[in-house]
Amino acid sequence: MSQKSSPLTLVLMVASAAIGGTLQYGYNLAIMNAPTTFIQTFINETFLQRWDIQLEDYQVTLVWTIIVSIFSLGGFAGALIAGPMTIRFGRKKCLLLNNIFLMSGALFALTSRAAKSFEMIIISRVLIGINAGISMNVQPMYFGESAPKHLRGAVSLSSAVFTAFGVVLGQVVGLREVLGSEACWQYLLSSNAIPGLIQLVTLPWFPESPRYLLIDRGDKEACINALRRLRGCEVQSSELDEILQEQAETRGMRPRRPWELFTDRSVRWQLISVIVISSAMQLCGNDSIYFYASYVFKEAGISADQIQYITIGTGTCEFTACILCLQSLCATSQAESFKCTRQLLKGPNHSGVTGVLPTEIFNQTARPAAYMVAGSMMWLNLFIIGMIFPFLVSGLREYCFVPFGAVCLSSALFIGLFLPETKGKSLSAITQEFHKMNFKGQEKHSESQTLYQLGEVCLSTAL
Repeated sequence: MSQKSSPLTLVLMVASAAIGGTLQYGYNLAIMNAPTTFIQTFINETFLQRWDIQLEDYQVTLVWTIIVSIFSLGGFAGALIAGPMTIRFGRKKCLLLNNIFLMSGALFALTSRAAKSFEMIIISRVLIGINAGISMNVQPMYFGESAPKHLRGAVSLSSAVFTAFGVVLGQVVGLREVLGSEACWQYLLSSNAIPGLIQLVTLPWFPESPRYLLIDRGDKEACINALRRLRGCEVQSSELDEILQEQAETRGMRPRRPWELFTDRSVRWQLISVIVISSAMQLCGNDSIYFYASYVFKEAGISADQIQYITIGTGTCEFTACILCLQSLCATSQAESFKCTRQLLKGPNHSGVTGVLPTEIFNQTARPAAYMVAGSMMWLNLFIIGMIFPFLVSGLREYCFVPFGAVCLSSALFIGLFLPETKGKSLSAITQEFHKMNFKGQEKHSESQTLYQLGEVCLSTAL
């Protein structure tokens, strides 16, 4: 393949990475809703055949809740191993190796019915969760390090677009007329292997992250070649200089570990921002409806036959909103680059910008650890929501989303008050803004000390 290609290379790379990445996250959220009744019946039948036990409704709900929510614990495990994997294998190879978990999970799901084992569904959900946890960390890192500064916002938001598309796709494939029937639910649960195969075939043709090639591997020539392919033109000296500057700033530094970030005052507010925003991404309740749409709409009085079509409407609304946000960002980027980052974070679905935030505010040595922290918070909170939401619906009924509204308001206030704007700024400039927040008290003390010392010098000179 020629080293010099059109800018279409970046677009195709984004599509290839996202099809096996964030699209999988949305898809695996959505496909669990359609076969709810069938899998619950399968659980009951399994208990009857093995132990001659007829489960109560609440017991079936509990087992089903575990099957659904265990996906989040798998995601948590994936988020923890994503950092070391990206350091060892790089961004692109990490995404490719990640498909091992996906294919294994799909195989367990496919054979669970024949084996008469609901435990195999649980194992499948854990493995697919690990796949999603890794991709949700690595894909934004790959995008943020590969996209030019003026397109970084649009490329990062594409993660949210593919997530929303994955939700809609999962809802459509989950229709009774497709794979959502009693006879086909095992094929529905294993259908996530198809996007994984597409990624395995296409992603090897695209370059590795230029920043990883230069900063982590020290391969300047490979970095320049990757930039040429992704930009479709000769490399601009300003972009290469920025990467070289970051390389110089981190030279001799080993990759940071997650717990080291908590004791480093120089990244205190960066870490707080990532924790708050990643947690709010799940505590806003956005993804809970895809897990438990049948519960919500059944409580709303919609007939069981119509629920599957109504759920497609919810996914389509989010997908449309993401497309409109992406179009707005692209239009804005032509004039003022990354100006609307903060506005997007305040929007209805800020997962695209949230995903790339650690890339924007942490340097190369701390970035994998920051993504591990962000991913851990996202998945732990998704697990909590996944476990309590069915009972929240039963208790609060039509007011079940009121608590999530308070979370949205609080996170919006935090973002408006404490998150610096990142529009068109280098990492050094952004770090300087956070430095003022991280060392606010010490800076005032340092200024006073400097003035005092200056006064003493002037006095001694006068004398």
